[in-house]
Amino acid sequence: MVENHDMHTSHYGETTRAKNFSYTNLFVSFVCLHAFAIIVSAQPLSPTATELRSKFSHRVEDIASRVDGVVGYAALDLTSGDRFGLLEKDPFPTASTIKLAIVYELFKQVKEGKVRLDETMVLDRSKAVDGSGVLSQLGTPTLSIRDYATLMVILSDNTATNVLIDRLGMDAITRRMQSLGLGGTKLRRHMMDTAAARRGDENVSSPGEIVRLLQIINQDQPDAIALLKKSKESHLRKGLPADVETADKPGDLEGVRVDAGVVFAKNRPYILCVMTTFLKNEADGERAIEDISRAAYEYFSRLGAGGSLGRQSGK
Repeated sequence: MVENHDMHTSHYGETTRAKNFSYTNLFVSFVCLHAFAIIVSAQPLSPTATELRSKFSHRVEDIASRVDGVVGYAALDLTSGDRFGLLEKDPFPTASTIKLAIVYELFKQVKEGKVRLDETMVLDRSKAVDGSGVLSQLGTPTLSIRDYATLMVILSDNTATNVLIDRLGMDAITRRMQSLGLGGTKLRRHMMDTAAARRGDENVSSPGEIVRLLQIINQDQPDAIALLKKSKESHLRKGLPADVETADKPGDLEGVRVDAGVVFAKNRPYILCVMTTFLKNEADGERAIEDISRAAYEYFSRLGAGGSLGRQSGK
């Protein structure tokens, strides 16, 4: 936000004009420098790096084509802005990956002073649902909002998720996604609400919108990234070396497998989202996510270590 300061017009003279001229020059210089930085960062890949990019693109397409089902994906190079995608604008069921939208809304409301992470809530047993997690097996524990969020991310706890949806507001989460330009990312039901799902009120997004949401979280919410980095079972992570950090959220439903995260590859971080649906064999979807994750890491890590020409001196 730019602050406006009143000028005392009675003292407006050559000194003020000189200052304004100086500020104008400074602003123009800043804009030119910023534009130059954008041009530099958007320089095209070298011919050899372009060939590597082409091979990576074909490799991922081949992995997707072998799945008896539908695979969509999107990847974003956070260094260059380069993008890859297949069906990246098309809606898919999100399964538990929709919880990324809940994480974003939680930390926005914390910043706005509407919610405190140390605020405690007694578990309302009417919100307890089956599926993943542990809260459905407990009594009426008193937990902080931070604890509910941690269970939602690490164990994909559906009961914790429903508690947070009601505390934050389902409509508020939807409006927030719309305000970000992510109108295709829709939280339309609580976890395990099969009646709503049968009515067609499925939680949905697209690979491209999930990547954009993670990009915003990575830019604006370091505490959310720290939460998403916590250890969890993840097919995306299975495709990565053990020492590579990622902030991700997987999701599983019948015939659906999804995973999406920010991968902090050395010198070349990137965001990857893989969404699969209509799976004949769910294990094929899990394997595709792992294989695409591995292919993406092998591509981006070589760019990070090899500069524009490929010598792997940065490993």
